[in-house]
Amino acid sequence: MLQQSNNTEKANPRVLSGWISRGELATELGVCVDTLGRWEARRTGPPCVRAGRKVLYRRAVVQRWLENQETPPTSKKRGRK
Repeated sequence: MLQQSNNTEKANPRVLSGWISRGELATELGVCVDTLGRWEARRTGPPCVRAGRKVLYRRAVVQRWLENQETPPTSKKRGRK
């Protein structure tokens, strides 16, 4: 019976796998939870989902959001001397 339970878990991953909480994301980004709240209010941060009082972020979406925040390297124009 235990074996069958393990197979079921592999076939049906946990509902929240791939999602992280606001606190976890704040820790990973090195910002405070309030900053993520401000970003949400201004719609400048990564998209999130609210489930009751819990705010969740999909890891893949946060990674894409971070990639979109990249700025291209600036080329320094040097005048001739």
